[in-house]
Amino acid sequence: MQVLKFGGTSVGSSKNINKVIAILEANAKQSKVICVVSAVGGITDKLLKAGHLAKDNKKDYKKEYKAIKNKHLAMLSELIPTNETKVADALEEKLKQLKNLLDGIFLINELSHQTSDRLLSFGELLSSFIIAETLKSRAISAVLKNAQELIVTNSNFTKAEVKFEPTNLNIRNYFNTSNKSITIVPGFISKSVNHEITTLGRGGSDYTAAIIAAALHVERLEIWTDVSGMYTTNPKLVKQAYPIKHISYQEAMELSHFGAKVLYPPTVQPVLDLKIPIHIKNTMDPKALGTIISENSHGKSSTATGITNINNIALLTLQGNGMVGVPGFSKRLFETLAQEKINIILITQASSEHSICFGIEVQEANLAEFAINEVFEYEIATKKIDPILVEKELAIIALIGDKMKSHQGISGKMFSTLGKNNINIRAIAQGASERNISAVIAEKDVKKALNTLHESFFESDTKQLNVFITGVGNVGERLVEQIKQQQQYLKKHLKINLRVAGLSNSRTMVFNADGIDLNAWKAELKEGEVATLEGFFKNAKVLNLRNSVFVDVTANEAVSKLYAKYLKESIAVVACNKIACSSTYENYVKLKALSLEYNAPFLFETNVGAGLPIIDTLSNLMASGDKITSIQAVLSREFKLCF
Repeated sequence: MQVLKFGGTSVGSSKNINKVIAILEANAKQSKVICVVSAVGGITDKLLKAGHLAKDNKKDYKKEYKAIKNKHLAMLSELIPTNETKVADALEEKLKQLKNLLDGIFLINELSHQTSDRLLSFGELLSSFIIAETLKSRAISAVLKNAQELIVTNSNFTKAEVKFEPTNLNIRNYFNTSNKSITIVPGFISKSVNHEITTLGRGGSDYTAAIIAAALHVERLEIWTDVSGMYTTNPKLVKQAYPIKHISYQEAMELSHFGAKVLYPPTVQPVLDLKIPIHIKNTMDPKALGTIISENSHGKSSTATGITNINNIALLTLQGNGMVGVPGFSKRLFETLAQEKINIILITQASSEHSICFGIEVQEANLAEFAINEVFEYEIATKKIDPILVEKELAIIALIGDKMKSHQGISGKMFSTLGKNNINIRAIAQGASERNISAVIAEKDVKKALNTLHESFFESDTKQLNVFITGVGNVGERLVEQIKQQQQYLKKHLKINLRVAGLSNSRTMVFNADGIDLNAWKAELKEGEVATLEGFFKNAKVLNLRNSVFVDVTANEAVSKLYAKYLKESIAVVACNKIACSSTYENYVKLKALSLEYNAPFLFETNVGAGLPIIDTLSNLMASGDKITSIQAVLSREFKLCF
């Protein structure tokens, strides 16, 4: 017996459902298949939105309902011949029940957790009905089994806890007697011991599949989604990310908890105890290997397994001299958060006991701030502690891997990599297991941080440079053409992936975070936005790309005055413009100091000797201990040499 689960994208259109059916038919030739399905992609959010609109007495809920209705009816008409009126009528009846519920919410202006569970259950009930009826219409041996008749929970609505003893009994009794080749089961939904409709929490369809797989002791659980497994990091933000072939249960739980949406965190637990492997597969590319999650990671050589992130984080800090050496502060703090049902994602405390810092979801920050200030009202009034400090627009990034334990230098490598790219760390947390190193950073830096860390830990052979060139005149044009000509050589022989992310002449400028097409850069620049020096700097700063380099191919004094601003953003400066280094000695020293402080190279080899390696040679001589006593040179009238 096999258990396969298909996510919202996999059942998000009639085209994709046909792919699902093909996969089910192929697997059914080997043994019986239990297919757990999510709601059609986006429908759960639409149901929730419709419910809140109805609660707020806004008639727009009817528009949301109509969109939900039209989506499902259209899919049914595309999958099943129009003469199957009984099926269409049955679907219409289910949709009518949904409308009646929304109308009721509108009339009483109330949406409790219990009503919300009933409302959201329609997503999976509708999708599973359509898929099951499609299979039957094609003469495939299939049956629909409502998960509410199998999975028993408590009455903790919106995230119910499973009662495993009656649940396992229900599952075994049903499937051991079923004679159908394929059984369709709606995920996410369940019923309490009091026969109330409950749900297992967002992402609960994975959990449903794992519960069934564990109850039946199947050989493997397959989770089918729209990507080819769990990736080294978010492939939408890091193009170089790639699927992980094998990963341990513990690593999978860490990655899924910290934002890897391929797998719902509780999914792992039911199968972990029984050591049932989980296989993440791609519905759009069934032949792709995907990711196998099992007891161990099968001897992979990399110390780190993946990098992940959680956005929309608020960082709260409780601090004050009155906390030092006084027991009970932590207990009162965390009890307060627990009473308000606020989940803590990250905790860190200084050894001085002067402060406790923790991360929560940003939408819970105001509630947490009010509750904590109320509980510690006396201590705040007597100046023993400060009012809770709340910081928003933050994110958590986490480096994860079983083999990181006791491996020297991982933390140092992670934080130095971030520091070199001007990514400030607000808080750090690392457990004793050493499987996860987490850091809180500004949300605007997430993409840059993921790309930087991925390059450092997973692309050690190749370094990417993002170049911003201003002054694309005769000389600048030759530089762009030279980069175009040498890109492949640099990548192959020097392991440097050189991309031009910004170009500017005196009239226009153009930017592309993924790299400007150097086969058509002139046409793109011609159609670019109006060029300004400050605008060019701001765009380079906002793009926030790792290993950024500003190249000045002008003889403009105003451009040279911006070098300090670039260096302060950890953007390297390469200048053929002689003005900055031939200005006051104080300015030259300042730029060199900024280069060291922000770890951003400041290079100006072309300032002397028409590009001959004079400065580099002199620097190497001095670094090796030689003392330069005199320099002889023939200088042009326009140039002053400073050492």
